[in-house]
Amino acid sequence: MSRAPRLHPDGKTRCPWPGEDPLYVAYHDTEWGVPEYDDRALYEKLILDGFQAGLSWITILRKRDNFRKAFDDFQPEKIARYNDKKVHALMNDAGIVRNRAKIDGAILSAKSYLDIMEKGPGFSKLLWDFMDGRPKVNQFKTTASVPTSTPLSVQMSKELSSRGFKFVGPTIVYAFMEATGMVNDHLVDCHCHASCGKAQRKQRLKVK
Repeated sequence: MSRAPRLHPDGKTRCPWPGEDPLYVAYHDTEWGVPEYDDRALYEKLILDGFQAGLSWITILRKRDNFRKAFDDFQPEKIARYNDKKVHALMNDAGIVRNRAKIDGAILSAKSYLDIMEKGPGFSKLLWDFMDGRPKVNQFKTTASVPTSTPLSVQMSKELSSRGFKFVGPTIVYAFMEATGMVNDHLVDCHCHASCGKAQRKQRLKVK
């Protein structure tokens, strides 16, 4: 279904997907589409996107604080060492998504992340090199135009899979690319489309 941007009571036009949910609107306005270059933050987002598989993002967003608490604030060094006892505790934690395959996947992905950080090239650099270091700014007018995957997300998915990451199919990876600002998929009439562009310029200067 094609959906256009919607005008909110605060006078701002936004992408239609956050609806009127205050948590979702705040996420849309301050996080989604803003370029993220921090290794650890990118790792956390990729793991959470993996947990989202088959669910809606708002479900994960509402549980994000619980996830951070349960997964030691997404410190890969700790997650990589999780044992059966810890996995059992996670499977009994009602505050997160209790899926054994996804929990095991997060542990394997942590080990893969540490390998990239130790042996090179670094997680952020590995991912952003697919984008030549800067975001792709799209000009979509309705949600019907926004893809669920692209040739680039397929490439990134294959690279991550080859390095041992789990739950990194092309669709999950594209959602990750959107969320972390590798692509700016805010609709052109959304007030965040231009502001993400400003954030992108600042981040590029910072990275240099």
